[in-house]
Amino acid sequence: MYKFISSILYWIIVKISKSLVVQGKEHIPQLHRYVVTCTHESYNEVIMLGMSIYPNQIHYMAKKELFINKWFGKFLKSLNAFPVDRENPGPSTLKRPIKLLKENKTVGIFPTGQRAEFTEDAPLKRGAVTIAMMGGAPILPAAYVGPKKIKGLITDTAHIKFGEPIETKNLPKSMKRNEKLEYLTKELENRTRQLQNELNEYVNQK
Repeated sequence: MYKFISSILYWIIVKISKSLVVQGKEHIPQLHRYVVTCTHESYNEVIMLGMSIYPNQIHYMAKKELFINKWFGKFLKSLNAFPVDRENPGPSTLKRPIKLLKENKTVGIFPTGQRAEFTEDAPLKRGAVTIAMMGGAPILPAAYVGPKKIKGLITDTAHIKFGEPIETKNLPKSMKRNEKLEYLTKELENRTRQLQNELNEYVNQK
């Protein structure tokens, strides 16, 4: 289902409407084994992030509340989404995304944990970093600037910018696990903020 729907959306959004501008494509790892993160203010980022690395497929972590309805939950799973308990995350929360990474697949995470403007006062949660580190995969940071309403995906222009991947396996062995998590989370936060600022400046100049 993911391949079918993404093919249609790609044709409409990228080929016909030309409403997606992607910067930093050269930073996208050739191997699909990575965690891609992005700022998250609406559901449009979910779609546009998928379009920006098409035809590679993203396996998204999504809050479990979206899966309450049996049929809608089944539909989401057919689109490679899987439920996560954000209020009570446990070891089982990590098993699925780590398994996907080890299968050389791409995991998509919005590290703010919810739809919110990315600001100085909105530090990133550690989930993306923890999963990438345990899965031995790099983190591909991205920022989004564009329409927040679904219709804007066709009528307006959306911008996504990727930064250089953050390697999670080359840290000094002398660092403790919590120190690595803290360092990588801060690095992701800084790079995401830089990408967001650069993208805002680019869009405002157009």
